[in-house]
Amino acid sequence: AVRGDVAERNWLPRFRPQSSVAVAGGNSGIGKETAVHLARRGARVIIACRDPVRAEAAVTDIRRRSLSLAVHHRQLDLASLASVRHFCRCFLEAEKRLDVLINNAGAVGRLGWTSDGFQICFGTNHLGPFLLTNLLLDRLRESAPSRVVTVSSDTYTFAKLDFSRLNAEGNRFANYSRSKLANILFTRELARRLEGTGVTAHSLHPGYIFTNWASHYSLGVRLVCYLFMSLFFISSELGSQTTIHCATSDQVLAHNGGYFSNCQPAKLSAQALDERAAKKLWDTSEQLVGLSH
Repeated sequence: AVRGDVAERNWLPRFRPQSSVAVAGGNSGIGKETAVHLARRGARVIIACRDPVRAEAAVTDIRRRSLSLAVHHRQLDLASLASVRHFCRCFLEAEKRLDVLINNAGAVGRLGWTSDGFQICFGTNHLGPFLLTNLLLDRLRESAPSRVVTVSSDTYTFAKLDFSRLNAEGNRFANYSRSKLANILFTRELARRLEGTGVTAHSLHPGYIFTNWASHYSLGVRLVCYLFMSLFFISSELGSQTTIHCATSDQVLAHNGGYFSNCQPAKLSAQALDERAAKKLWDTSEQLVGLSH
């Protein structure tokens, strides 16, 4: 869990004037709390989410809580590569800076397939953010020093990355944990490729958050999950603190490609440190999303 005093830290720096932050999935949960805190610190915040009605309600609430009018939304469905491309075209036309990209949106415990034929957790949690980040890289480089922050999970430790079954439909937990391992490998390879550009990449475990992630399960499973969460999980506000830390603190710059938990660098498993697997995942992902040269 995140320490209780983390939410009270006020020493994190304010953003430079005209700084811009994009938060994928900023309409609810830890993404929304992240958006509130970053808007308070002076950033222009663009939340990107699928439902424009929910996005507009979130913008109103974030503006109220942050006392900032520099909060806006754009439609983005990470389960659709066409939507990702459309979002990036619109973003690049309208926004001259991108100081921080936060890959926070994702699918938890869902079965099925995206419109592009990818397993929905793999497509939404990895391939969507992979394409999003790549299409925005030039703007991040132009805005350097800048950062890419990707929300992963300690559940990655349960995953096995079998490239012959990368897009296979497994059980709900296997699908999710595999996508979270992919987030870490993606971050590490991204950091390697961007070394010396002024753009850094960081991934993180936010803690176990009390959210509606069990909504796709049966009623009995949901009741058990919500009882367990009410006893042991943390709030979205506390859960957002490591994301905020990675987006704003200079302390993380010494750990480019690093993984954070509880606002501290955290050790990774041997599988997550596998450089060959990271490069192979990157090359495979390029082909899957149509970025290969």
